[in-house]
Amino acid sequence: MTYAIIAVVVLVVIVLFVLLSRKQEQGEAGLPSRRVEARAKSVKPAHLTPEERAKEAEAAKKDTARPPEAGGRSVPAPRAPRDVAAMRKGLAKARSESGFLGRLATLFAGKKELDPEIADQVEEILLSSDVGVATTHAILARLREGLSKHELSSSQAVWDALRTEATRILEIGGGRIQVGNKPTVVFMVGVNGTGKTTTIGKLATKFKAEGRSVLLAAGDTFRAAAVQQLEVWGKRVGCEVVKGKEGADPGAVIFDAIQKAKQSGIDLVLADTAGRLQTKTPLMDELKKIARTMQKAAEGAPHETLLVLDATNGQNATSQAKMFQEAIPLTGIVLTKLDGTAKGGVILGICDELKIPVRYVGLGERADDLREFIADEFVEALFGASAEETVAA
Repeated sequence: MTYAIIAVVVLVVIVLFVLLSRKQEQGEAGLPSRRVEARAKSVKPAHLTPEERAKEAEAAKKDTARPPEAGGRSVPAPRAPRDVAAMRKGLAKARSESGFLGRLATLFAGKKELDPEIADQVEEILLSSDVGVATTHAILARLREGLSKHELSSSQAVWDALRTEATRILEIGGGRIQVGNKPTVVFMVGVNGTGKTTTIGKLATKFKAEGRSVLLAAGDTFRAAAVQQLEVWGKRVGCEVVKGKEGADPGAVIFDAIQKAKQSGIDLVLADTAGRLQTKTPLMDELKKIARTMQKAAEGAPHETLLVLDATNGQNATSQAKMFQEAIPLTGIVLTKLDGTAKGGVILGICDELKIPVRYVGLGERADDLREFIADEFVEALFGASAEETVAA
C-alpha cells in the first residue's frame, strides 16, 4: 500500500514537471515574436503619406517640450509657429485701399503690360507713405532698370520685385533680445509718448512667460505717473521695481537696480528713462551719462539700447532715430503703433538709411501684440495675399 502511494505521488510530480516545461517553452517561443512586433512598430516606413508626415511632425512638436530642470527652473518649450495671419490683421490699415500696400496693389490691378511711367506712380506712393527720399530713389533705380531691360514685363513681376527689395532692406539683423549676460541690461530710450513704459511692461510679460526673471528700473524720475505705470506692470507681471525719489538721479536709480539684479541672480533688467526731445542737447547728453553709469554697474552694460518709435510719426520718427543714434549707439528699434497708420513705410526708411535693425513691432494694445520682428514674415504679412483674398482671386 505504501509503495502504491509513493508511485502515485511520483507520477503526479512528473506530470506537473512536464506541464510546466511545456508552458515555459511556449512562453519563450512567443517572446521573440513580440519583440519583433514591437520593433516593427518603432521602425518608420520608408515612404510616408502626407497625412502620416503631418501626424509625425505634430507628435515631434509635443515631444520637444522639455520638463523643468533639476534646479527647479523651468525650461521654455520651443516657440509655436508664427501666426502671419494675426500680424497681417495688425497691418490692416497699411493693406487697406487707402494704405501703403493697398494703393500699390490698386496701381497694378488688372494690368498685363506695364510702361516705364508706372515707376513714377510707384515713387509717389512710396514718398507719401513715409518710405523716405533716399530709400525711395534706391528702390526706384532698381525698378526702372528692370523695366528698361524688359525683365519686369508684368504687374506680378513688379510686385515681386518690390517685395524682394523690402526683404533686402529689412534683413539687416534684428529679432528678439538675446539674454546672454546675467543680468542682461536693456536701456529703453525715446521721446515722450512713444510707449516706452508700456513696451517695457510687454517685454517683461514675454520674458516672464519664458521662465526668465526680470527686474524693472524706474529711470524716469521726473514723471511720477511713469513710475506708477511701471509699478502697475510690475504687480501685473510679478516683477520687482527699483525706484528712487522724485527728481532723483536716473543713473543712480538704474545703477542700484543693476546691483540688485546681480545680487539676486536676475536674468534681465529693463531700464526706463524719461522721454526727451532729440533736439534738446542737454537731455541727450544726460543719456550718455546714464550709459556710462550703467557700464560701471555691470561689464558691457547696457547690453541692448532700444529706441522706441511711434510709427504714426512718419518721417519725424526717422529724424528721431538719426539724432538718438548720434548720441548713443543703438542696437535696435521698437516700432510701436504700427497698427494705427495707413502709411507704414517708415520701417523701410529707418532700416535702409540708418542700418538699425527692428527688434519688435507693436500691433495692438495687448502684450501679445508686441511681436518679435522677423523680416521675411513681416514682408509676407504685408505683401502676401490672405486666405480670403486668395479665394476671391
